[in-house]
Amino acid sequence: MEIGGIISAIFIGIVIGVLGRLVVPGRQRIGVLWTILVGIVAALIGSAIAAGLGVADTKGVDWVEWLIQIALAAVGVTALDRAKARR
Repeated sequence: MEIGGIISAIFIGIVIGVLGRLVVPGRQRIGVLWTILVGIVAALIGSAIAAGLGVADTKGVDWVEWLIQIALAAVGVTALDRAKARR
């Protein structure tokens, strides 16, 4: 992966993390940095899943890929929030 791809993954991860957090109802007890990290991981994993399903490179906006990434971010935010709540 080139440096441009890494930088774009970080920016997309920030957006995905915030959207994933907005999808989860209620208040989350995780910080902004954790949200960004979850978003970056969700963006990378979601891109891999979309590529595996063959929906990563379509004409126009890749809505299915975005939905996969946002769903993964929501799951990640929820899991991290529950893990922090147990402490």
